[in-house]
Amino acid sequence: MIIIKTAEELELMYQSAQLVSKTLGEVAKIIKPGVTTQQINDLGDEFIRDHGAYPAFLGMYDFPKSLCISPNEQVVHGIPNDEPLKDGDIVSVDIGVYMNEFYGDHAYTFKVGEVSPEVEKLLKITKESLYEGIRAFKKGNRVGDIGYAIQTYCEAEGYGVVRELVGHGLGKTMHEDPQVPNYGRRGTGKALKDGMVLAIEPMINMGTRAVKFHRDGWTVTTRDNKYSAHFEHDVAMVNGEPRLLSTFQYIYDVLGIESDEEQEFLFKDATFN
Repeated sequence: MIIIKTAEELELMYQSAQLVSKTLGEVAKIIKPGVTTQQINDLGDEFIRDHGAYPAFLGMYDFPKSLCISPNEQVVHGIPNDEPLKDGDIVSVDIGVYMNEFYGDHAYTFKVGEVSPEVEKLLKITKESLYEGIRAFKKGNRVGDIGYAIQTYCEAEGYGVVRELVGHGLGKTMHEDPQVPNYGRRGTGKALKDGMVLAIEPMINMGTRAVKFHRDGWTVTTRDNKYSAHFEHDVAMVNGEPRLLSTFQYIYDVLGIESDEEQEFLFKDATFN
């Protein structure tokens, strides 16, 4: 069942999503060669708790850590450990918080030192596909329109679009209806309506779209061991248009990146016409 949020609930969800954004900005300060994913996890956990929230992934479905941190060929759900990151790596940091009785959940794939032009392009196209999907989250469209927008954008560049893992609705539980695949057919699936909140999250592979699920019950890697990128935003529909509850701006402030990619989706308030 799809749960429609009120204006008041969207304001609370905005606060939860923004704390995830700030936490991503905080961990961005330490991501470099030699740092371990466990150190990133510990910093994120501390920052979330210091701001009066709980790290949502810790213990969820028995996940053993507070952040999902997935380097290189790991697609999602990587378990933080003590292995240092290396120059040329990439690492997806996926963070969830529980605050104000609502969840925030989004992710960013970071470069570790200098990466190759091929990897740089994978990150660029994957992030751009996220905004293509967000643009399709509007009145009159259906869930399939979001997946179609992401899929066609990425496959045109020769990338593999993961099928086994999807985005989702978000609210007082982490995973609400509807599921939001990163592939699909236009005009199919659930209708998109005001008050819906979706976690839209392209997971895009440099090579094959096929993935492998590991025996630890969590780690998912590409079948061909090529790199995978993952970007995620929390998005609400307000007056028929997508509005970002989350932001990458805290990351960009740390990394010195200038971008206007979020301008058309800014969340001003949740007043419904």
